[in-house]
Amino acid sequence: MEAFAIPKDGGLDALARALSFRAYSLLNPSGIERDGNVLRFFMTSCRVQETRRRKGLPDFPCKPVGEVEFETFAHTIDARIETRCLHCPPDPESEGRCGWEFCLAD
Repeated sequence: MEAFAIPKDGGLDALARALSFRAYSLLNPSGIERDGNVLRFFMTSCRVQETRRRKGLPDFPCKPVGEVEFETFAHTIDARIETRCLHCPPDPESEGRCGWEFCLAD
């Protein structure tokens, strides 16, 4: 956080900045939507899932991993941030992509 000038307890602005520096954000196209105290992060394409599909394999069920990863990541930025999965494999509606919602608790 220090290396990228991301302030501790910086809320959703700090989280949005930190998400842009994640290795996955450099490898996979993603987007962020902001609505007041809610930030939504979407991975619009996932190289892992695309490769698995090309090889005829089912999607990797990454939701349990993502729940731990994104919650820990968000709490490291600001302990007030609550994390919720919108969709992620193996959810049928995920289509091999994930979406996460972060809310800043009062």
